Amino acid sequence: MYLIKWATAFVLALGIAVPVVVHAEGKNEVEDFSEMTYGFEAYDEQLVATSTLFRYDSGLTFEYPDAIRGVYVTGHSAGGAKFGTLVNLMETTDLNAMVIDIKDDFGNITYVPADDSPLKDLGIGKPYIKNPRKMLEEMEEKQIYPIGRIVVFKDSVLAEKRPDLSFVENGKVWKNGRGEAFVNPFMKEVWDHNIEIAIEAAKMGFQEIQFDYVRFPEGFEKRHDSVEYSYEDYKESELDPVQRRVEAVTDFVAYAREKLKPYGVKVSVDIFGYAATLSEAPGIGQNFSRISENVDVISSMIYPSHWTSYFGISKPDTEPYKLVSEYAKVENNVLDALENRPISRPWIQDFSAPWLGSGNYLIYGKKEVEAQIKALKDNGIEEFLLWNAGNRYTPGVNYKQ
Repeated sequence: MYLIKWATAFVLALGIAVPVVVHAEGKNEVEDFSEMTYGFEAYDEQLVATSTLFRYDSGLTFEYPDAIRGVYVTGHSAGGAKFGTLVNLMETTDLNAMVIDIKDDFGNITYVPADDSPLKDLGIGKPYIKNPRKMLEEMEEKQIYPIGRIVVFKDSVLAEKRPDLSFVENGKVWKNGRGEAFVNPFMKEVWDHNIEIAIEAAKMGFQEIQFDYVRFPEGFEKRHDSVEYSYEDYKESELDPVQRRVEAVTDFVAYAREKLKPYGVKVSVDIFGYAATLSEAPGIGQNFSRISENVDVISSMIYPSHWTSYFGISKPDTEPYKLVSEYAKVENNVLDALENRPISRPWIQDFSAPWLGSGNYLIYGKKEVEAQIKALKDNGIEEFLLWNAGNRYTPGVNYKQ
């Protein structure tokens, strides 16, 4: 894996002598590179990953907005006719960001990698976004902030290709009730697979990488002894099974952020909203505080339709302002206790949930979306993301409450 382009390329193809001072173990040593010349050539990526001097330059420039107000965009929408509609939505409202699937909920990459990409031979690229660079150039022109979403451990494609990286039950890859397979968060090869995709997205020009499904399967605490999988480096750990899972998930987030530093991108993680209300989410391995300490942005999924009678609200979907406000108070208390507080940018609801049954849900429109935004703002949270799986967003919303 090699990088060709450098952001701070003060060492150019002119043959400049550069003395390098190395600080290690308290000793200063100066090496003479006077005979070296530097040209436009490939550099070892490991050197980049450990360098504090160089930052990759995608050639695209985006200004971070006053506050991110974004929407979710599938690969199909980003690469199809709907993209123009979404761009128009950005231009005619106070929305200013798109969270675009780079690796989707099945494990597919939403574009076809170039022939020289290390991802090419995996055969997981889909031609949903025909020309990602062209898309990003249009976003740069219109200053629409691009965030690349990568679904990490829910990955049916990789699980089927490599059962050894997944969970196996009775000789077959284990799947949940929806027919979805997960890969194993204990395994570093799985980490590196996702980080490779993230690096490629950063090189394209995405300004932030958002990791989703950074967790074990739901209810894993009930089946962790009945499925086969590797603990890898966590095998000899003295931690109990719950803490091992928490350690693996937290370690992945910290590792990913470190690996992405040379590319100048922010790192965000999606997390269940209820995780902020618990000291630990035992089955899935999510510890809200520990994950938050290792990201630039934390995005809790706080859709009113997804809560039970938390916060004393018996029918949360019918009280979007109250639900979001009560959640925000809890989250603020948790984040305020951290030494390095990340940006809070929750996912809120722009869809209706009739599956909850008559009397338990509202038809969500302008009023309900605005109520959630106001609840966040009233609690000092300025940023948010709108979720609608079909990428159809309510018209006429005032996004600056």
